[in-house]
Amino acid sequence: MDTASIGQPGLADVQQVRINLTTTTPELQLPEGQTQLLVPGDLKRYGLSKVLNSESMLNTPTAIPFDFLIDGTFLRTSLDEYLKNNGLSYETTLNLQYVRSLLPPSYQASFEHDDWISDVDVLSESSRAGIWSGEKFATGQDRLLSASYDGLLRIWNNSGSVLATSPSSSQGGHSASVKTAKFLTSTQIASAGLDRTVRIWKYAESDDHFSGTLKPTLELYGHKACIESLDVHGPTGRILTAGADGHIGLWTTSKTSAPAAPATLLPGATPAAAAANKKRKLAASSSSAPQRGPLSLMPLHNSPASAAIFHPRDATVAYSASQDHTIRTVDLTTSSVVSTLTTSHPLLSLCALPSGLLAAGTSARHITLVDPRASAVATSVMTLRGHRNLVTCLAAAPDSDHSLVSGSHDGTCRIWDLRSARQGTKAEGGGSVSESVYVVERESQKVDKKKSDIPGRGAKVFGVAWDKQWGIVSGGEDKQVQINRGRDLLEK
Repeated sequence: MDTASIGQPGLADVQQVRINLTTTTPELQLPEGQTQLLVPGDLKRYGLSKVLNSESMLNTPTAIPFDFLIDGTFLRTSLDEYLKNNGLSYETTLNLQYVRSLLPPSYQASFEHDDWISDVDVLSESSRAGIWSGEKFATGQDRLLSASYDGLLRIWNNSGSVLATSPSSSQGGHSASVKTAKFLTSTQIASAGLDRTVRIWKYAESDDHFSGTLKPTLELYGHKACIESLDVHGPTGRILTAGADGHIGLWTTSKTSAPAAPATLLPGATPAAAAANKKRKLAASSSSAPQRGPLSLMPLHNSPASAAIFHPRDATVAYSASQDHTIRTVDLTTSSVVSTLTTSHPLLSLCALPSGLLAAGTSARHITLVDPRASAVATSVMTLRGHRNLVTCLAAAPDSDHSLVSGSHDGTCRIWDLRSARQGTKAEGGGSVSESVYVVERESQKVDKKKSDIPGRGAKVFGVAWDKQWGIVSGGEDKQVQINRGRDLLEK
């Protein structure tokens, strides 16, 4: 097979490097016989991208920005420098895999709240709850859910209008700040927070879809401290919770299957609480919901549990993370711990990636990637560095094995591409280290530059979600639900 040569006028003395171009994207495949080239060794990503877009190569109508991987790592230098840094001769053929570049996610909109936003979730055709809803999900009726420190849930449409707000505590709603909320389906929502309860809601919209209602259908009791986070599995109607009491709870949305609620934890367990509860029930007798207990409440951690999530493909397996530095794998059928991974720092957030890895946000301002599988040769896979404060929320990219977004108390969300890695320094503890490819700042902080310019300071981000339709949705201390979306943000 002949090797084509790509030259640059006036640069005859530049050393040529032989490359072989491949891709996993079918529509961007080069014709047979055009994958091997001789190119100037001083080319970097931008120059290689221009070559690939040229008339003699892909001949794209509009230029596509590309990144290039060598042995799974992004090329961040010239070809010359790569050869020298890796002790390779110019006789070496470099195998370059080209992928669409991640482009900056542009700011789209902000929805204003009355109080801090603790969590966000989305409903769309491609979201978990949208898929679980099946035919019950109406295409085009994407919704956004926000949980707030004012104790209320709000459901928004994509124009920024509030379609529904949950009732106040006197009408069957939460009696304290809501810390976490998720769509189970397009018509069912679970929430939990400082009042130590999990609440299930039925969501219904008017025929014109301009308004909706949130009706409490079930109150779940068991935790003895704030519930920090929850995860849901729509097909089974199961819920996982992580509590500041160190317990992991497993619950059901079925009133008939759920056990009785612990009597000592019900609102009327003390004389003062009984009087307040009686007053509440008199005011909301028509909206009071049944009260039930957990299927299982597992004392897995000796410090506050910060997160609990279902295995992405097996709802009988769960993972939990805690400030006691551990990630535990749990068999939910037996309520037993299968394995424990110990990390170096308190863990504040957790998400599962399609590859099987887990990403955990830490109090030490970084994200640690671990492999929970028993067959893993090395537990710690990679460290993601760049945040300047606590990493409190994480979300995997939709339909991608190599990207995720994180939110932090430093007032930013950061986008990571796991294909971009380097060897960690001695101060970083060695290992494989990745740095964020983009930083999403809070639009509200751009006005107050004095505050946002202080390292580690900004409007704290408490919740983040990443969806194909919505983009990156985040909320926090600035009382804003912020939406950022990038054209071709994901490799297609």
